[in-house]
Amino acid sequence: MSETKKRKFHTPEYKAKVGLEALRSDKTINQIGQDFDVHPVQVGLWKKAIQEQAKTLFEGKRGPKSGDAQSEPERLYGEIGRLKMELDWLKKKSGMSPS
Repeated sequence: MSETKKRKFHTPEYKAKVGLEALRSDKTINQIGQDFDVHPVQVGLWKKAIQEQAKTLFEGKRGPKSGDAQSEPERLYGEIGRLKMELDWLKKKSGMSPS
């Protein structure tokens, strides 16, 4: 009877280490897979994930935020409306006349 292989779970640090090794291109993906005991297809996927997500490391560090600039006034107006309703409710409950 054939043995079933248990699935290996790798930590994010391990995946990053293997992916960065693949980015260095000192060795082929097959060699890296053998060195780290990981399938070469998996090494390629981790390398691709690092390449695609590398740009997000530097987003939003400086400069204006395009999405937040438009939603900020809406958020503030919503907050004002909510606070005004709470104030009117508190005045009504306390017996003061709302202005």
